[in-house]
Order: sequence, then structure tokens, then C-alpha cells
Amino acid sequence: MPSGVGVQVPPCAQLYEYPRLQNRGYFCPQAAGGYLELRWEPHSGRSTRLECGLAEAGQSTSNRLEGTRVASSKTRRLSMQIGAAVLALGLAGCTGTPGPAPSSSAGNSVAAEPSETFNFGTASMPLGLDPAMTADSESYRVTRQVLEGLVGVDGETGQTTPLLATEWKDSNKGLSYDFTLRSGVTFHDGTPLDAAAVCANFNRWFTFPEDLRKQAPGISFQSVFKAYSDQPVFSIFKDCTVVSASNVQINLTRPFTGFLQALTLPAFAISSPAALNAQKANVLDQVRNGQAMSSYAGHPVGTGPYVFTGWDDHKLTLSSYKNYWGDRGQIATINFIPYDRAETRQQALLDGKIDAYDLVTSGTFDQLVKKGVQIIQRDPFSVMYLGINQAVAPLEKPEVRQAIEMAIDKESLIRKFFIDNTSQASQFVPPKLSGFNNNAPALGYNPEKAKELLKKAGYKGEELKFYYPLNATRAYMPTPEKIYAELSRQLVAVGFNIKPVPIDWEDGYLQRVQSAGDRGLHLLGWNGSYADADNFLGPLFGETRAEFGYADSEVFHKIERARAMPEGDDRNAQYQSINAEIAASVPAVPIAFPISALALSNKVESYPASPVLNEVFTNVRLKP
Repeated sequence: MPSGVGVQVPPCAQLYEYPRLQNRGYFCPQAAGGYLELRWEPHSGRSTRLECGLAEAGQSTSNRLEGTRVASSKTRRLSMQIGAAVLALGLAGCTGTPGPAPSSSAGNSVAAEPSETFNFGTASMPLGLDPAMTADSESYRVTRQVLEGLVGVDGETGQTTPLLATEWKDSNKGLSYDFTLRSGVTFHDGTPLDAAAVCANFNRWFTFPEDLRKQAPGISFQSVFKAYSDQPVFSIFKDCTVVSASNVQINLTRPFTGFLQALTLPAFAISSPAALNAQKANVLDQVRNGQAMSSYAGHPVGTGPYVFTGWDDHKLTLSSYKNYWGDRGQIATINFIPYDRAETRQQALLDGKIDAYDLVTSGTFDQLVKKGVQIIQRDPFSVMYLGINQAVAPLEKPEVRQAIEMAIDKESLIRKFFIDNTSQASQFVPPKLSGFNNNAPALGYNPEKAKELLKKAGYKGEELKFYYPLNATRAYMPTPEKIYAELSRQLVAVGFNIKPVPIDWEDGYLQRVQSAGDRGLHLLGWNGSYADADNFLGPLFGETRAEFGYADSEVFHKIERARAMPEGDDRNAQYQSINAEIAASVPAVPIAFPISALALSNKVESYPASPVLNEVFTNVRLKP
């Protein structure tokens, strides 16, 4: 928020100092019949000065920028720009003692023994709990509590941090990485974490059989390491070597600059080898909600702070792991409870059935604010796109794909269905990452030109099946049914013949749009997991994928080359060039870099909101 944005500050307001305040939105709860507003101003050192003001009862919030009233649509944007990542502002109104309000930072006081129950509302059930076999954010939300990787990610800086490995070093010109494992760590089944267990996991991923890979086309191992043991010449992964019980070495076939960051992906969390074997993790002989999965995917065993307890049609339950090596936090029991509609999640929170929920939509945002509900926004780190399948005629023609992009009014779409401050996307890499290209070609909204391109391409009204998900809300896709309807209307307006194909998310939507098929268009998105352009471009456009039918060998080669380049201007320039080429060829249409938000009950004192969704519930703090 720019300096000069101010509010009236009552005598009861408190002044607090916080280091590393980041620009993540937060709105104070209702107090004394009004709304709390916040103002921050940079000053000396690493701290940020934060003040709190109370609007008059019955009035909407207001901000003033250099004495000029801000329009209502901007008002909320300004009031939401307080840094939730480290905010711990205390203000209980003018009648009580100031106390801490919600933030996404962890407090210092932790109960000796976890005793609280935390009920969290989700948008859907997980698709499976074997993180190596899924790419679904609701699945990862659960597995992040149960399993851990060698390295973690700092929720504020995005830097790699120690987790199951306490230290590491690279050698042999970046081809070998030696990890020292944390001592005394056990899996939930009582077996020890050691180098052999780590290698068992890496070897499992490397040797996934082809039939298994076909059943799970979104497996992260391939997008990161490029190939498996049956094609070793193409794979970046070479082998995993047990040096000693507490030391493991991972060897690569060629340099990979983002290797350590890639290991922070939930897909590379370490499972108990004993549990993998006992539950036949590579045999997908179970079915849940229409999803094929292994027995292990329904009962994961890791080293994380929470143990899998149960999963039925109504909730998924975890419990605190008594022998966890780290801070166990306050929460003894977590219940993940699915509500497939934003309105039902909102009502469950207001009724006290849940303590928090994710994926607040623009349609419920204002209602929550007016009711004084605590909201935390994440920095945008995802992209929503309209997928185009070039394997379906006439989408192989560049003019047809260009016409699709020019038919879409992104500004109108974002204004109607996304939270304020969501920005238009002209490429697939978010602006905050190195490699973002400010000059990437953007066709813009031009329906008349779109009609001309269709005529030039000889489009005769061929039917295009448009897949979109039902009963799903994601950080990158808040209201897919409404977004589909608006996109379809815009495409039909320039002459496209669209056939709607709705598919329930839990009936295999993700697998169907990522596999070969007859769809022409589909809605999907990508949520970043670490701060590198390769995390967006590699998985989406690093190789031929059935999702897009995109086969540009020059782009594939450039992405492969960029992955091995050292960090710096040359690498950034390479990614900028890649972004420009992808934008020009339109393999898909990037639409928005959405802002996502969580709603919290007054019971919640702090929540570890993370742009990369690395939100472990030991860092949730509840009021006594």
C-alpha cells in the first residue's frame, strides 16, 4: 500500500513493529459495529510500521490517497494489501484489551501436548494420497501434513530449507548432491528414516512402469526429470547411492539448476518403504470416488507431524504423531471436510461447523467482509488457462488458435469471477519470477479480427467439445461453471461452434484433460510450487503432452537448455525468449494470475498462508 493511504485511528489503536512484512492481503474482523482498516508505511531498518483504524459503525471502509477518495472497487484492494504472511496485529476494538488478530505467521507459545481439533473446509476430497501419483492441490494439502521431503521451502522467501536433510552440498559440477539426514526420525509405522529408505523412494519413482504412468499422466517425476529407467539416455536422474545410514547421494546425468527447489515438491516426499511394499503402492486396484488408486494411496505413511487416521465420504481425519521430530503445534486432530460449493463452505464457517476454509470466491468475498470474517489472501502464484488440443481439427491451424485468444475478453472475465487485484495473464510465468517477458506478444481482445482469422483459416463451423469441471474450486479456477459459460459465450459470438462437456472433478476430470481424447478446449490451471520459471514452463511445455498436442521441438530444446544454465541474466533472457515463442504460437490461452483467499473463524489466531500452498498445520495457532 502506498504511503499516504490513511484512516482515522482511534485512541485504542496499537502500533506494532514487524520485520519482513510482505504484500499479502488481510482484512481485520468486525469490531464495535464497524470495520477495522490498516495502514502501513516503510521506515528505517527491516521493520514496517503498522497502524489500525476503526471505521464508523454502519459505514463501508474508506481509504484516502493524497486526500482523494478512492472508488469502491479500489477501496477493498487497498485495504487488502497488508502483509498476512507475518502480520500479528493486536486490536480488540476500543472496549477491550488489544490481542493478536489472525496472521499467517506462527506464534512462539506452543502447548506441550497438542489438544485442539481443527476442522478445515475443502473444495473437494483428495484424488489420492500417494503424492508421487497425483498432481491435485487438495491431495497435496493432506499429504503435506503426513509426508516430508529432503528439503522444504520457506513460506515467506521461497528459499529451500532443511527438512529431512539437515545439510547438503553439490559436487562434480552440479551432477552429484550429498545429503545428510536428520537423526532419530521415524516413519509412522515405526521404521527408521535412513539413506536406504530415501533411495527406495527415488528408485521407485525412476522405475515406474509404463502402464502405471499412463494411468497417472500428471506424475511430477517426468516433468522434473524428463524420463524413466526405460529411457535412461533422456533422464536427468541417474541414480541414488547409499553412502552411509545417514548420508545419501543423488546423481544426475546433466546439470539441473532448479534441482534442490524441485525437491520441495510434495511429489518428492519420502514414504515408508515398508508401507509402500505392504500396500502394493504401484498397483492401482482400488477405486474411490471413481478414481483408480493403490491401497497405499488410501493410507499413506510418512514422517510428517500428522498420521493418517481415516477417510470416508464425509471427512478425512489426521492425528498428531507422538514421535514427530519437530514442533507438534497445538492441533491434535485435523478433519478435512469437503464442500463443493463456495456458498456451502461459507455457511459452514458461519454456522461454526468448520474453523477455516480455502478458496473464497469473489461472489462470497464481500459477504464475508461485511460479517467481519477474517480473510487472508495469498500472493498470486498460479495461472488459469484455456487449454487447446491441437490433435483435434482445425485447432492445428495457428489462425484458429489466434482467433480463440482474440475472442476472449480477459478483463471482463476477471472482473466478474475473480478476487480484486487478480491480473490478466499474457504468458504462463507470473510477473514476480525471473524470465517473465514484459514484451511477450499479446493479441488482445479483438472479436472482429477473430472473425477475420476464422474466415482466413477456412473454419466451417466444426464442433469443438469444451471440457470443464463440475463441483470444483481451485486456487487458479474459482468458479469453473461460470467461467466456462462466459468463455463459451465469447467464443460463440465470433463464430465458434461449442459443445459443452461438463465432467465432475472427482470423476476423473484431471486425467481426462491430460490424456489423449476428442476434446478441443478445456479449462485448467497450474499452481507454482517453487520460484523458478521452469516450474511453470517445464511441466506445461517442456515436452509433447497429450493435453495440448503441442510439439515444438525448438521450444522443448530451449527449455531443456535453460534448466541447465546457471542463474543470471543469460538464463532469464532464455526464459523470456521461450515465453515470447509460446505466446506467439498459442498452444493455450493464459487468462489470469488469480489471487486466492482463505476465510478463518475467530478461533484462529494465525494461519501459515503460502503462495506455493506449503501450509503445514503445526503452524496454525488457535485462541485459548
